[in-house]
Amino acid sequence: MNVFRILGDISHLLAIIILLLKIHRSKSCAGISGKSQILFALVFTTRYLDLFTTFISAYNTVMKVIFLICAYITVYMIYVRFRKTFDSENDSFRLEFLLVPVTGLAFLENHSFTPLEILWTFSIYLESVAILPQLFMISKTGEAETITTHYLFFLGLYRALYIANWVWRYHTEKFYDQIAVVSGVVQTIFYCDFFYLYVTKVLKGKKLSLPMPV
Repeated sequence: MNVFRILGDISHLLAIIILLLKIHRSKSCAGISGKSQILFALVFTTRYLDLFTTFISAYNTVMKVIFLICAYITVYMIYVRFRKTFDSENDSFRLEFLLVPVTGLAFLENHSFTPLEILWTFSIYLESVAILPQLFMISKTGEAETITTHYLFFLGLYRALYIANWVWRYHTEKFYDQIAVVSGVVQTIFYCDFFYLYVTKVLKGKKLSLPMPV
């Protein structure tokens, strides 16, 4: 394990903590896409089924359990505890537009045609597009709260650090996973415009706003 992966995991965990604290302190999930959080919970569930079959390390196991618990707590807070504050009108992205092609691709392009491997591949593909409902919601409302932008920034940073992790592993171990790398690059591309707005607006104390769709 190298420093890029550890920093990536820390960034990912920090993003989730920021989101949970935002919801808990404000007693509101306004501006948060519940659909994106459902997709992330599905990502972790299908990816970490190896918890029951393979032990890699204590660090690996603990991080997987933490991500799973946090994902389902987030979904619970949005759809149960603070459901009255949930903006379902603007969280209107059609999930089938993501789930159907991702499922098909997982069956067509994988490392081996076994249930666990297909589910792992499905999780990799799905994670690359799971943030789209959140970005779509921001584009509909035209703006995002500062704390939400911090969440998105650290989530994007996690993917960028994982790209550095893959580059490092290829350089030192000659290891290359095409499915993970390509999906990670696609996911990072989705964050590029957001990164620019984050640096030019949010870090300067301005509110992130987007042009409203016509």
